Amino acid sequence: MDARELKTYIVEVPDFPKPGISFKDITPVLKSPAAYRFVIDRMHDEFKDRGVDLVLGVESRGFLFGAPLAVKLGKGFIPVRKPGKLPRERISASYALEYGVDALEVHRDAVRDGQKVVLVDDVLATGGTIAACAQLVRKLGGEVVGVAFLMELSFLSGRDKLEGEHVFSVVQY
Repeated sequence: MDARELKTYIVEVPDFPKPGISFKDITPVLKSPAAYRFVIDRMHDEFKDRGVDLVLGVESRGFLFGAPLAVKLGKGFIPVRKPGKLPRERISASYALEYGVDALEVHRDAVRDGQKVVLVDDVLATGGTIAACAQLVRKLGGEVVGVAFLMELSFLSGRDKLEGEHVFSVVQY
């Protein structure tokens, strides 16, 4: 399999969730063991030699790629959640949405000083979500060694918010 073939598993759904939006449905990727494995293998190959200590996955679809990547790397997994979902002491970071502001949280003890973390989500769109995750890691004293995505919507210029980061996406649109 290659990136071009992987794209055949990503189904475009016009006018979802609202008119004018072309949603990219990744559930066929998850349904195919070969396609899913390809994504995790590419992420693994990109980060296996970068000294990763932890893998951080963003709620909720980032969990689908971050957790298997952590297992394949032999490293721990950190879930980043929406506010109110984590039970212990936590820190938060806010980020802008096109219609307002949202926030993400992580446990205060998720990352120790100097630990190297790769951040994982399903899609790089405008970059706000993953930039907030990078802020959380740095607040805890960690180092972001890169960010990984199944797909990147290049036309939304999300990389601009991630200047200076090592950005990897398996496929781009």
